[in-house]
Amino acid sequence: MMRQPNFIVFLTDDQGYGDLSCMGADDFVTPHLDRMADEGSRFTCWYSNSPVCSPSRASLLTGRYPGNAGVRSILAGHRTAAGLPLSTPTIATALKSLDYQTYLSGKWHLGLEESARPHSHGFD
Repeated sequence: MMRQPNFIVFLTDDQGYGDLSCMGADDFVTPHLDRMADEGSRFTCWYSNSPVCSPSRASLLTGRYPGNAGVRSILAGHRTAAGLPLSTPTIATALKSLDYQTYLSGKWHLGLEESARPHSHGFD
């Protein structure tokens, strides 16, 4: 039986396409990220669905435009919805159905309520 591949997805805030030295930046030296880019896959033909973090994260996790994922702006207290709706499937819920273990580290920023946290959206 063939073993499922492992993969890691990095999503960073406020990073431009040319901010890594492997992508041509002269101002920053990023040897560890460059090595990962050399040994892994680089996605060089893409665009962000939103210039701010919460909608971009929602789009990446769901494969939907931010508005269709239910996250139209940065989640900031009373100004926006409660977060990523539980009814919205994510890549993590899809991977769980294929017996993957899923892990999220760092900034979530897709809901403040306990029911909107990563474990409610497929992350272990």
